[in-house]
Amino acid sequence: MAHSEQASGFSDVTNQERARDTHTPTLISPPESKTPPTAKGKRHLSDNTANANGRGSEPVDPNALSKALRQFEDAGKRREHTPTASPSRKRQRVYADRFIPNRTGQDLQASFSLMHEDGSPATPSKSTRRTPNHELHFQRTEEANRTFSNVLRSEMFDSTVPQSAPQNLSPNDHDNPSNGLPAPNLTPSTPHKNLFTFSASRNQSLSGHWTPSRTPHSRHGPNLDARSELYSLSPVKLNSQQMLLSPRKSPRAVPKVPYKVLDAPDLADDFYLNLVDWGSQNILAVGLGACVYMWNSESGRVTKLLDLEGDDNVTSVNWIQRGSHLAVGTSRGFVQIWDVGHSRRLRTMTGHTARVGALAWWDHILTSGSRDRIIYHRDVRSPEQWTKKLVGHKQEVCGLKWNSEDRQLASGGNDNKLFVWDNMSTDPLHKWSEHGAAVKAIAWSPHQRGLLASGGGTADRRICFWNTIAPATSSAAAAAATYSSSATFPSTFLSSSNDYSLNTSSTPPNPYLLRTLDTGSQVCNLAWSKNSNELVSTHGYSQNQIVVWKYPSMQQVACLTGHTYRVLYLAMRPDGKVIVTGAGDETLRFWDAFKRKESKDDASGSSGVGGLGREGSIR
Repeated sequence: MAHSEQASGFSDVTNQERARDTHTPTLISPPESKTPPTAKGKRHLSDNTANANGRGSEPVDPNALSKALRQFEDAGKRREHTPTASPSRKRQRVYADRFIPNRTGQDLQASFSLMHEDGSPATPSKSTRRTPNHELHFQRTEEANRTFSNVLRSEMFDSTVPQSAPQNLSPNDHDNPSNGLPAPNLTPSTPHKNLFTFSASRNQSLSGHWTPSRTPHSRHGPNLDARSELYSLSPVKLNSQQMLLSPRKSPRAVPKVPYKVLDAPDLADDFYLNLVDWGSQNILAVGLGACVYMWNSESGRVTKLLDLEGDDNVTSVNWIQRGSHLAVGTSRGFVQIWDVGHSRRLRTMTGHTARVGALAWWDHILTSGSRDRIIYHRDVRSPEQWTKKLVGHKQEVCGLKWNSEDRQLASGGNDNKLFVWDNMSTDPLHKWSEHGAAVKAIAWSPHQRGLLASGGGTADRRICFWNTIAPATSSAAAAAATYSSSATFPSTFLSSSNDYSLNTSSTPPNPYLLRTLDTGSQVCNLAWSKNSNELVSTHGYSQNQIVVWKYPSMQQVACLTGHTYRVLYLAMRPDGKVIVTGAGDETLRFWDAFKRKESKDDASGSSGVGGLGREGSIR
């Protein structure tokens, strides 16, 4: 009996344990937890202990629970600031698709209008690189790249992006802030690749046109217009086809060698002298030592006009506008006037105490500049030696040019100053000191009123363009200065090839200065073409070249080389087609630099070779 009771009691205990095991599953720790799973024996032991202590389940106090949770969170934060192990260096993984920029707020028209051609990411800046001679194939390459850029814009953006137009740099338009913008880079550039800087409309195709859902129909049937892009076999639009098929003006080819060379013994290698001038009657005057020689370009005949006595030498020559009389300056300070037709000296004028290196005619007024820093106005009709005395330069006067239209005289000196004198006034109208070296090269534009070009010596190397009529507005001056070329000069504006910037010095910009251009070498002479808006400059140290520029873009049309010394002298034939250059290598070289206006007597004297053939001597 007792045994059966014990057995029944043991079975009751066993059944209770099985029921408890059925209702209470074993707790397993999560994968990232370090807590071991709960053992069955321990759970039973804890339950028995709780029952033995007589404790039952008690309700949880919410305040105590929230307080315990806050303490737990605070303890966790403190542990995060002081980690026990080294932080992990693994890169955080980002699970996302490729980045697609949002261009909804971008104004494409304004962006492309404000972006300069040379500022494209596809064309890096090449300010330190200079195109050697800018030959014809460079111009053709640049023209092809510009055409490609225009076609690409037309294809991608149609007419929504305005095309760049050439800027005009004229003193008459000084109120326009866009004046003075130079042409694109002289170095052939890489075409633009702005292909993906736009977002097409949802109802438009990539070409910018509406995509029709079916063939368009008119009232009388389907639209069979052959010019419609739906039926075009060309990969480009109709506008682009017309652009590509339109005739284009090819770059002007300038002969790179002189068509004639004359020997000029004793031609002085002196930067401050002016020994070559071409008269309106097609006679070239050249000063060689103590003599002046005449060369007739039509007949090729050479005659000696004068031979100075003693130790006197010729320092300057200049023709009157009619071409009948020649003024000659000497090293002893005399100014002689000669009747070339009769080979007769009319008078000798005094006043200067040093050599006369610059002469300029304005009608019957002869102006002379000397090493004594004085400028004299002489009326050749008056018996007086001089009528006006101009004092302003601190060193030798080496450049003089009259502007007969506005009655203004420009003078340049070895003191790096450029003065503009109004009419016969003894006080200068303008005093400019932007050049960093002697100013000998001076030229007035025959195409634009009040436009003056000046060039500086070895320490400056720049060509400056001035508006002598009226100052430009501050915005126009800032715009012109922003696009002037950069180099290291102490003056207001700086320059470089194909890169344009403004000097950051505290000196305010000159409102009369339109722009500057760094040529890379000493500027000896300047002359404007009579038939086109082009400019020629001759250079000395260190490249000794002749450069033809297209104004106002100042793009090189041609670079002519051949002289082995500084090209110190320059004169232009009366028809404006041929120039002659002289250098210290004692040669005169004749170049076909410019075009000539069409005339009936083109055949007569067009070559300018005369009777001497390709080579000869001036004496």
